[in-house]
Amino acid sequence: MKPPRAAIGVYAVLAVLALAAPLIGLYPVFVMKMLCYALFACAFNLLLGYTRMLSFGHAAFFGAAAYVTGWLISTRGWSTLSGIAGGVVVALLLGAVIGAIAVRRRGIYFAMITLALAQLVYFICLESSFTGGENGLQAIPRGNLFGFIDLGRDGTMYYFVLAIFVAAYLLIRRIVQSPFGQVLKAIRENEPRAISLGYRVDRYKLLAFVLSAGLAGLAGALKALVLGFATLSDVSQGTSGDVILMTMLGGSGTFLGPLVGSGLVLTLEEYLSDHIGAWATVVIGVIFVVCVMVFRRGFVGEIERRFGRTSSSETKAG
Repeated sequence: MKPPRAAIGVYAVLAVLALAAPLIGLYPVFVMKMLCYALFACAFNLLLGYTRMLSFGHAAFFGAAAYVTGWLISTRGWSTLSGIAGGVVVALLLGAVIGAIAVRRRGIYFAMITLALAQLVYFICLESSFTGGENGLQAIPRGNLFGFIDLGRDGTMYYFVLAIFVAAYLLIRRIVQSPFGQVLKAIRENEPRAISLGYRVDRYKLLAFVLSAGLAGLAGALKALVLGFATLSDVSQGTSGDVILMTMLGGSGTFLGPLVGSGLVLTLEEYLSDHIGAWATVVIGVIFVVCVMVFRRGFVGEIERRFGRTSSSETKAG
């Protein structure tokens, strides 16, 4: 399905800004962190927005991949790409295990199972020796690509992260627009009807869960390389809450919503914390409450709804 002209214009502006970010004075590490969390939110949105499965433990995949990637590169001497691949594979396997247990339940029961199993992953990371316990993994090297492209420079690393983000984002769009994605939407809208049509709903939900886990793992692996460390906060319940906030604030079930939500939350955390300290969390919470009350579909969701209504009115008038 071809996106409308307005969406094409938005994507064009975002592409120009992304390519020019290091050249116009934006701090590359902050923008890279934003891209990592935007990918994390997009992965979560694949589960919540298009399958209506609310996971309270998605940080388990994000953090586990960060730990594994950091450990493989810093301790085992793996290359950058191999380390990222290793982290993603672990996230996929973890997603398959947790998903196989959780997808048999629905609603709050599904959410609580993901929360409980994510807390188990948190405990393993806390007690395991290879994770560094409470200290985490520090000084994770970025390495290089193909033996001669040094990722230690922020500018080079930025375009590497941007390329992976764009590829993953296009993959998510392709998944959603594919026949598989249409089945996921049917499950979201009316699961009993999808079952009556002969679809094995649990298999579709499990595959969606595993794909979401793998993409969340990719985001976590990149984050570990960008910041050079992996800590318990990466697998904590707070991080799972953050990604829910980002997705809901921007608009679940939309392509641009997670990008807007992650950018807004991280920007507020970055700049408000310098002025009001811990009160930044309170301000973000108030914004989220207002958003839920006024913009129930999120910022992007409400814009798309109103724009679609205007377009349909103009079509009828014409």
